[in-house]
Amino acid sequence: MGWAIALHGGAGDIPLSLPPSSSQSQHPALDVVELVVRELENIPHFNAGKGSVLTTQGTVEMEACIIDGTKRCGAVSGLTTVVNPISLARLVMEKTPHIYLAFDGAEAFAREQGVETVDSSHFITPENVERLKQAKEANRVQIDYTQPLHKDEKKETPEADGDSKLGTVGCVAVDSLGNLASATSTGGLVNKMVGRIGDTPIIGAGTYANSLCAVSATGKGEAIIRGTVARDVAAVMEFKYVSLKEAAAYVVEEGTPKGNVGLVAVSATGEVTMPFNTNGMFRACATEDGYSEIGIWPSVQN
Repeated sequence: MGWAIALHGGAGDIPLSLPPSSSQSQHPALDVVELVVRELENIPHFNAGKGSVLTTQGTVEMEACIIDGTKRCGAVSGLTTVVNPISLARLVMEKTPHIYLAFDGAEAFAREQGVETVDSSHFITPENVERLKQAKEANRVQIDYTQPLHKDEKKETPEADGDSKLGTVGCVAVDSLGNLASATSTGGLVNKMVGRIGDTPIIGAGTYANSLCAVSATGKGEAIIRGTVARDVAAVMEFKYVSLKEAAAYVVEEGTPKGNVGLVAVSATGEVTMPFNTNGMFRACATEDGYSEIGIWPSVQN
């Protein structure tokens, strides 16, 4: 048994200097996934935290979820001022009798806990203002890096392409004691309706962990919710007695329509896998035995 870590991210360089890949054995898995996702939330190139995409009203509504292998979990949605949503999700897990807080209640809890907050304008980047403009011109709800439509391709009715295939951030880890954890954070969809909630904060959809594995998904949010993607990976392992890699491949290739999902997952024994049925997924992993991979497009390891 050894430690392993995997993460998915956005259209920017995955930071090779993140400390867990070299010293994770000294830290609990739950701390590792929170730390990694916090770092990614602080980078504006990702659709989470600072780089969160905008709603149809030009506002941000961030969401995040964290869970460990004992199924302790916390989730938040509708955040507009919290610098690191993933850390608020952990506080929900550790400081309340609940699992999920959203909107005004989540913001009030953040203030009570003294977490870092800023004016919502902090999260509104010029790039995401332009993405919203393109989405409105095309009359569609879109993933954050969708290319603009040509005028003759303009949609007559909005179409939801789902959570970002490239921007939602997530991390899964198993430490040297076999403890598992998963964390996911996102800004959701460009031009999404105010109040829309995606798969990220829903336990078993975009984020899940139990004694067998930890999973963080990205892709089309509504499809991931319908498919209970993250939980299904664990369920296939449990009930079909197969490896993590086989279970994840089955869920991605057989259980979810093509073009809808990617995920990263680790098992309690240190197995790691990063399958996807989209064109690409920004991803990276490392294990205690020295294996590492950084990729965007399909590869022989996948």
